[in-house]
Formats: sequence, structure tokens, C-alpha cells
Amino acid sequence: MHYVDLTRDPFVLHYKYMSTNQPNPSRLTRILFYDTNSAVLWLLVRLYLGYAWLTAGWHKFLDPAWFGTGAGAAIQGFVKGALSKTTGAHPDVSLWYASFLENVVLPNAGTWSNLITLGELAVGLGLILGLFTGVAAFFGGFMNVNFLLAGTVSTNPQLLVLAWLTVLARRVAGHIGLDRYRKHFSRVFIR
Repeated sequence: MHYVDLTRDPFVLHYKYMSTNQPNPSRLTRILFYDTNSAVLWLLVRLYLGYAWLTAGWHKFLDPAWFGTGAGAAIQGFVKGALSKTTGAHPDVSLWYASFLENVVLPNAGTWSNLITLGELAVGLGLILGLFTGVAAFFGGFMNVNFLLAGTVSTNPQLLVLAWLTVLARRVAGHIGLDRYRKHFSRVFIR
């Protein structure tokens, strides 16, 4: 098996110096998150997630209600729909999140609309290219959490779980991608 070089990873250095009664990672954990042979699996996960984010961002980019100088109309409808889900015995949207939507997002709808569009495109490209894979997966998961908090289910739970797993596998998830060369570049030129 080929394992990722973990000698420079601060988490692993901390892990080495923890007390000896700590359990070692299981064999499955080592195979999925440290073994470069699992990079093919993570490539498939990355491509699926990246395609989902890139297509969502691209559709928003082409829609003038989401992106550009007239942006904001679509997100206003989305936020108003989320705010309507705050009533009833079991509301879909928590009151604290509804307050955030009403007082922060709604007054700045154009800015938030453009940020979401560019964020979806950046996450999609990062995952497809395998560049800053862990960071891209983290922010994709962050957007999924916000969509879930706004009462939108759709494919967000599945995308969120895959994003979390990709963040955990960040050491090998970008091995078949530009992260492999970015890591080499940073080791050679940035010391």
C-alpha cells in the first residue's frame, strides 16, 4: 500500500505525541483516508460533487436574476419561501436562522446572490480539478448546511455527507488531481 507522507501534517504530529493508550486508526480508516490506492474512489466522489456544484453555479451564472447587476430577485424568492416555513407546530426553518435571512441576506440580496453563484462555481471547479480539495469540499458542505437550514432538502443531505467524507480524505482525495502537484510545488519552493 502507498500511504500519503504525513510527516508534515500538524494533526498527525500531534497524534504521534498523544498518550500511548489512544487507539490507532482502524484498517478501514487507514485505507480510505491515508492510502493513495483509494484515490480512484475519491476521484469519483470529487467528480460527482464537482459536477453537481458546477452545474448549479453555471445555471445561476447564466440567470440574470441570480448573477450580474440585476441579481437578487431569485434569492429574494428563495428567502421569502424559507421565511414562510417558520410557522406551525414543526417549522422547517429555525427562528434564529430566519432572523439571519431576514436581517442580513434579504437586505443584501444582490451581494449574496453573486457570492452564492461564484461560490458554487469555485467549489465545483476545485473539486473537479482536485485543487484545494479539502477547502472546496468544506465550503461546499458549508453551503449545503445553509441550504438545509433554509428548509431546502433536495440532494443536500447526500452532498453534505459526501463533502464531509471528502474533507476527511483530503490527504488522498486530491492525489489524482492538481493537489498532488500543488503539494510538491509548496514543498520544493516554499520552505
